Amino acid sequence: MGQVLKCISPIDGSVFAEREVLSAEAARDVADKARTAQKAWGTRPLAERIALVQAGVAAVGAMNDEVVPELAHMMGRPVRYGGEFGGFDERASHMAAIAEEALADIEVGEDATFKRYIKRIPHGVVFVVAPWNYPYMTAINTVAPALIAGNTVVLKHATQTLLVGERMAKAFHNAGIPEDVFQNVFLDHDTTSVLIAGRAFDFVNFTGSVGGGKAMERAAAGTFTGVGTELGGKDPGYVMEDADLDAAVDTLIDGAMFNSGQCCCGIERIYVAESLFDSFVEKAVAIVKGYQLGNPLDPETTLGPMANVRFADEVRAQISEALADGANAHIETFAEDDGGAYLTPQILTNVTHDMRVMRDESFGPVVGIMPVKDDTEAVALMNDSPFGLTASLWTADLDRAAAVGDRIETGTVFMNRADYLDPGLCWTGCKDTGRGGGLSVIGYHNLTRPKSYHMKKVTS
Repeated sequence: MGQVLKCISPIDGSVFAEREVLSAEAARDVADKARTAQKAWGTRPLAERIALVQAGVAAVGAMNDEVVPELAHMMGRPVRYGGEFGGFDERASHMAAIAEEALADIEVGEDATFKRYIKRIPHGVVFVVAPWNYPYMTAINTVAPALIAGNTVVLKHATQTLLVGERMAKAFHNAGIPEDVFQNVFLDHDTTSVLIAGRAFDFVNFTGSVGGGKAMERAAAGTFTGVGTELGGKDPGYVMEDADLDAAVDTLIDGAMFNSGQCCCGIERIYVAESLFDSFVEKAVAIVKGYQLGNPLDPETTLGPMANVRFADEVRAQISEALADGANAHIETFAEDDGGAYLTPQILTNVTHDMRVMRDESFGPVVGIMPVKDDTEAVALMNDSPFGLTASLWTADLDRAAAVGDRIETGTVFMNRADYLDPGLCWTGCKDTGRGGGLSVIGYHNLTRPKSYHMKKVTS
C-alpha cells in the first residue's frame, strides 16, 4: 500500500476518513484522460455545459443533510450553521448567469475588407487545489466557471476535508457530467509537483498557505503554466468616528470569530477611532463572552474546535507572546478549552505591530484591537502587513470610504460589511496573498485565453 492520507477529526482526535494516494503513473493517467475528454467537452454548446453544471450544483445541495455533520466531523464547524450550500449555489449560479456575455466574442470591427474579433478559448485541463476551511465554496469558485468555459477539471482537496472532492465528483457525475471531465484525486506533494512540472495541466488554481503557493510556482517554473493563488491574509477593519458602532462591533467580531476564525477573509486586526475605542472593546468583549464553545455536533454550540490541534497551538503561541510583551487579554479561559483543538476565543488590546499576533496570519479566534487618531494613521497600520486580501471600513461617508480604500493595499474594500464574497466582484489579492482573480467576468478571463482572428475577405 502507498501513502495514506488521514483526516483527523478535531472533535475527538479520531481518524474520520482515510484514502490512499495515487501513484505517479495513475495520476498521470488521470491528467491524460482529462486532456482527451476536453476536446469533446469544449465543443459542447455553452448552454449545455451551463445546464450540466447547474444540475451538478443542485445534486450537491441534495446531499446537504449528510454534508453538514460530515463537515463538523472533518473540520469542526458547528451544525447549527447549516453548511455552505447557500454560498456554493450563489457563486455557481452567478457564474452561470454571466457566462454567455463573459465568454462572448469581442467584436473589434468588420467592414468590406476585414472581419476582426477575439474569442475566449478554454485553457484545457484546470487543476484545482482547494482548502479545508470553506471546502465547498472555495472549490466551486473555480470548478463551476472552469467547466462552463469548456475546460476539464482535476480537483485535489485538502486532507482535512478528504471527502469533499468525492462528494462533488459524485454529484456532478450523477447530474450527467462525464467522469473524465471532472475528476477528484488524492495526491501527495511530490506527485503534485511532478505533474505540474510535466505540464499535465494548463492552468493551476491554488488556495492555501503562502508556502504552498510558493511550491506551486516552483513546480510550474519554466513551463509557462498559469498559476492563480489565494494565500494568506491578515485582514483589517477600521471603525471611523461616524460609524454605526453596534453594527461595526457585531459584524467585525463575527468576522473575526466565525468558523473559529478560520476564514480566508476573516478579520484579524481592528483599528478604532479613539473616541469609540472603549465602547467598541466593551461591546466586543460582551459578544465573545456569550459564545458557546463545544462539540460542533451539538446544536447549542456556536464555536467549534479549530480544525487541527497544530492550528490551535499556533494561535495560543501568538497570544502567549503578545501577553508576554504587554498585551491585555479580555476573555477568561473557557471551561471547554482543552488545551488542544478547543480554544478560547480571545480579544487583545494594548497590542502593537511588533507582536506576531498583529503581523502573522492567525487563522483562529483571536483579534487585536488598537485605537487610531485619524485616517492617515489607520491607513499606515492597515498597509503595514505582508498580506492584502480585504479591508473593512466603517463610516457613514461613502466618499471618505472610497478615498481611504484607494490608499489601502488590498484586493477588496468593504464599506459597512465584512467577510463576504460577492461573486459579481473579482476575488483577488495582492502582496503575499497571491495573484490572479476568481469569479466575476475576470474569473472567466483567467480561466480562458484570448485568441485573435484577423480575417481578410476575398473581394472581386
